[in-house]
Amino acid sequence: MHPTTRLFQNCRITLFTRANCSLCTNAKQTLSNIWDTRPFVYKELNVMAPEERSWRNIYEFDVPVISHATPIGNTPSALQALLEDLNIEHHQEQAPKQFYGKFLHITDLHPDSHYKFHSSTAKDDACHRGEGTAGTYGAETSDCDTPFSLIDATFDWIEENIRDSIDFVVWTGDSARHDNDEEIPRNQDEVLRTNEWIAGKFEQLSGNRKGSNSIPIVPTFGNNDILPHNILLSGPNKWLKKYTDVWSKFIPEEQRHGFERGGWFFTEVIPNKLAVFSLNTLYFFKNNAAVDGCGLHSEPGYEHMEWLRVQLQFIRQRGMKAILTGHVPPARTDSKMLWDETCWQKYTLWLQQYRDVVVGGLYGHMNIDHFMLQDTKEVDLLVLEGQSSAHQLVRSTMDDELTMESASDYLEDLREGWSSLPNPDVAKRLFHEEGFGASSRALKKKKDKAFKKIGGPWGERFQVTHVSPSVVPNYFPTLRIIEYNITGLGDVLRTSGSRTFGNCDQELITKKKNKKHKKEPSDPDLIIPDPPSKLSPPGPAYSPQTLTLLGYTQYYANLTYINNVNYAKSFGNVDANKWHEGKHTGRHPKHEVPDPKQFQYEIEYDTFTDPVYKLKDMTVRSYLKLAHRIGKYKPEKGDKISEDFLDEADNINEDEEEDRDTSDDYYDIGGVNFAKHKNKHKKGKHKKKKQREKNKVWLQFIQRAFVGTMEEEDLRSFEES
Repeated sequence: MHPTTRLFQNCRITLFTRANCSLCTNAKQTLSNIWDTRPFVYKELNVMAPEERSWRNIYEFDVPVISHATPIGNTPSALQALLEDLNIEHHQEQAPKQFYGKFLHITDLHPDSHYKFHSSTAKDDACHRGEGTAGTYGAETSDCDTPFSLIDATFDWIEENIRDSIDFVVWTGDSARHDNDEEIPRNQDEVLRTNEWIAGKFEQLSGNRKGSNSIPIVPTFGNNDILPHNILLSGPNKWLKKYTDVWSKFIPEEQRHGFERGGWFFTEVIPNKLAVFSLNTLYFFKNNAAVDGCGLHSEPGYEHMEWLRVQLQFIRQRGMKAILTGHVPPARTDSKMLWDETCWQKYTLWLQQYRDVVVGGLYGHMNIDHFMLQDTKEVDLLVLEGQSSAHQLVRSTMDDELTMESASDYLEDLREGWSSLPNPDVAKRLFHEEGFGASSRALKKKKDKAFKKIGGPWGERFQVTHVSPSVVPNYFPTLRIIEYNITGLGDVLRTSGSRTFGNCDQELITKKKNKKHKKEPSDPDLIIPDPPSKLSPPGPAYSPQTLTLLGYTQYYANLTYINNVNYAKSFGNVDANKWHEGKHTGRHPKHEVPDPKQFQYEIEYDTFTDPVYKLKDMTVRSYLKLAHRIGKYKPEKGDKISEDFLDEADNINEDEEEDRDTSDDYYDIGGVNFAKHKNKHKKGKHKKKKQREKNKVWLQFIQRAFVGTMEEEDLRSFEES
């Protein structure tokens, strides 16, 4: 029974139709009914359209005609070739596409039409009323949402500075305000209206490109893009139908029917080379009470994972690569677990089996700049088959989104997990060593042991997920430009959507061929994908090659400077345990009329020249090394910041302090000075000293997580950890 269902999911059905054809309407309804139980890729062509003249010559008097992706019955193979060729030609632009090797990742815009400048950032006011410190372009470091002025200025800056040098845009959701004001509750019209407004800005950005080629935009759902937030029912439903219209310019035509059912699709941003997948992570999200993970056949999360598995298989068969994008990332620590465990398990297993295909994963939602590692050794078939697991039981879900306090706990959890990571440099060093005789055997033993710890010379035991900070100024507004390797791409014709998927029978044939070599799980609904061929090289996420992510440049807008507000003296203390009123809490503007400076984004840091992270590229092995360094509670020599301090600080003699040369005693991290160890002679009695070591990579990781907004006192609290 199940192979038949999978067979249909792999197929492409094309309906040839024409206007005023009642039989065509009946055929379309029949296909729709079939799709509800056995999904397939659907496309509809009007044979009387001027651009479809070739099809008119064949089918003008025969419509409706339903075409299968493979030859049906005695259909000549020449006609099948014509079907394939015409499908490509119909979508192609005439001009070749020039690639720049860069794309934009933008996330969590949260536009708020009720925002008022100089309003109060207090929880009960939410920058909607009252008097306070809300700036022209936003209330940085507060929990207020984004004024339209910041949205407009951001898109203006993108158009003026980076639009003409990027190949595509990844937009990972949350384009409506939070529902955080009881006096002005959100409604459906407002949520859709702000999303339509943002979609229009992306459409303008895409179409305003110099030259004839538009920029592909790949959107995805955020948990605040629906009402109530977090809750999305299994499709088809009204929200999926609405967003099919809102994103009609971005979703390939032949995938819109599937999008209406589940909210997922992909776009070939580089035809026949690279596809960007838009995952509907709301079906994986633990806070979505309308669904129940990815383990049960009846759940939309299960169907979503099956769709992803099938599409990645076709991407592999076509020799293409894929970037996976979504809103809610697969965070999984003791303090923060965002996905249902069954979804995390399948996702990690899928990425392991398709590690020759997947370039990387890009997400938003959490607002903080960081990355996470998935360890394939934690894949548990018991969980995948619907049984409980120790991991599943001990983990808890915290607040929907991170506050600075919960983010600190979460980042500490990441570091604790990374503290036990193997050092990838050991395996790399052994990889290049050679030995003879007995020493050769001993060296091989060492190599095998080192490689086993990280999953071979390329670190294939692990996967990396990248989480970009947000535009909404919970910290500072941020954009990320990611660069990737375009060597060998040459000129490629731009298409407007996805391509045909190949033979519908291929999966069934492959399964039969490999069945005797494969240990099948006990659950018949669990289909484990085939791994890469043993002869295939490591994928672009592991080994530098065409389409490998090379690094990124992070831009931020310093709203404290740009808003240019002079504040009067503080007039009270504020409890900011949950709602954050921002860095200007308790103060108020001196002047009634705003006088902002010119808006601009500037570079916060880039991974190409960064002296702390020292990332060679964005491969798993590079991030495994970085995570290993961050996790060292006793850092390596080059990663240390150490300082001398006395057992009793009050014993320090003022005269001794005056005699010290302090001109070069400090190491700067994000504007905060940390004392370096200085072995200098001091006057007076020798004091007993202790040495405290600090990991500068960890501290830099923390400072960047909050986009440089963390105050010195807060950052110093991480010194002891």
